[in-house]
Amino acid sequence: MAAAPGPPDPELIGPRPKADRSLVELLSDLAAETTRLIREEFALFKAELLQRLSRLGVGAAAIVAGGVVAFSGWLVLLVAAVLGLAHLVPPWLAALIVALVVLAIGVGLVFYGKSRFNRDALALPRTARSLREDRAWIREQLR
Repeated sequence: MAAAPGPPDPELIGPRPKADRSLVELLSDLAAETTRLIREEFALFKAELLQRLSRLGVGAAAIVAGGVVAFSGWLVLLVAAVLGLAHLVPPWLAALIVALVVLAIGVGLVFYGKSRFNRDALALPRTARSLREDRAWIREQLR
């Protein structure tokens, strides 16, 4: 005689509809999904931040290397400017004129560089958008 079939295995059927699930099951699922969501959001945040910082690091290294070379050339040009101007005015005045011009250029560059730093430079738009979507999803699930 064949044995009577038992109740179907719930794992083979899939998740039960929300209406058929107990409060404990719903809360358990909410906790599990929230944990998974937080892990995924943190992974996205970390990946996006590392990508941006990596780009900034390569750019910073290139700026430093270029700055060292350019600074050496700049010093030679300044000496040449002082020596050339010293034929027209006293040497101390030539050095003062060159120093004031260089100082004005330096101050202008500092203000320009400062204006390039803003909050958007390190913004994480995909993470922010994903968090807004998740918040909307959670609100929808709690209704």
